[in-house]
Amino acid sequence: MVELVRKGYSIRAVARKFGVGRQTVERWTERAGKRRLDQVDWSDRKRGPHKPANKTPDQMEELVLSLRRELREDSDLGECGAAAIHAELLARGCAEVPGIRTVARILERRGAIDRRWRVRRPAPPRGWYLPEVAAGKAEMDSFDVVEGLVIKAGPEVEVLNGKSLHGGLVASWPRNQVLAETVMNCLVEHWRQFGLPGYAQFDNDTRFQGPHNYPNAVGRVIRVCLCLGVIPVFAPPREPGFQAAIENFNGQWQTKVWARFHHDSLADLVERSRRYITAYRLHAAARIAEAPPRQVFPQAWKNRLTQAPRGTIIFIRRTTETGAIRLLGQNFQVADSWLGRLVRAEVGLDDETIRFYALRRRDPASQPLLNEIHYALPKPRSSKWTLIADILS
Repeated sequence: MVELVRKGYSIRAVARKFGVGRQTVERWTERAGKRRLDQVDWSDRKRGPHKPANKTPDQMEELVLSLRRELREDSDLGECGAAAIHAELLARGCAEVPGIRTVARILERRGAIDRRWRVRRPAPPRGWYLPEVAAGKAEMDSFDVVEGLVIKAGPEVEVLNGKSLHGGLVASWPRNQVLAETVMNCLVEHWRQFGLPGYAQFDNDTRFQGPHNYPNAVGRVIRVCLCLGVIPVFAPPREPGFQAAIENFNGQWQTKVWARFHHDSLADLVERSRRYITAYRLHAAARIAEAPPRQVFPQAWKNRLTQAPRGTIIFIRRTTETGAIRLLGQNFQVADSWLGRLVRAEVGLDDETIRFYALRRRDPASQPLLNEIHYALPKPRSSKWTLIADILS
């Protein structure tokens, strides 16, 4: 535009040629002046004055920086933050002392901050420790028990809750007492109605896992899952995040059902819970429909606890300072180079092998194999021994 104006074209003709207003042509022509075009700064400039009216004077910024160095090196207390600098400016009687927040912005703008900013990395995908679940190829149901509820002038109550990770399919079973047999029957009832997920996750309660005082004990809940082709997964103890979905639903259930109404009896609580679960499923119908497909529950299935379990059991654990983990009542050495880190232990009952995979929240897609150990469940001497172990679980 400027070049055409200098060649003698009118500003109106140049504006019409480039499809801009006359003021635009005049502004850039004035910006260029009589200088060569390759020596003109063509970058856009912000509107308004070059220097803001409320900008802290340069002398005050330099004083703030010098006071910081002085307080850091010579003061008895050693405090050199924004509050300390502001107090020192007031003590010296400086005119127009900036506020504490302004002093902090000066320090930040001039790079005079000692602390390191926290690097916030994106959260890993849901179910990141299970590749099929993270990729959306398989669904995972999580189950947990809410304890410590007492109906006024009535019995104590325990509630078994369940929620799927991708679809948000929920379930709830208030009972007087939740035992391993209760969990087993509720899982069969739920999966018979909605289909089988790829995985079922639990915490390390004995009702889910089996007795902890007996090595190699496989409880009834694990056996039912394996018999149906569902892989049981056990979250690591005292680790946040792995049970977040079901724990969040536990809080919702207690807020929307338990604390919201007065319950005269267990039957009244069961009815309130049933209505809430129905409404919740209706509200999440679109999400449930988009979840990974479930397998059809086998019609001719029969629960045979005495049969030897087959399939895979997964334990998420954190290694000790020596690189070992504990599962199934035993200690297993994982790797000397993987200390205090998360691992996924896949207990393959068919090939009698435990495989340990490294887990990193920072890099959830990388899960290299750390070690393989031969492991086989001991064969029971009789079916009576198996039934006793199941009863103890």
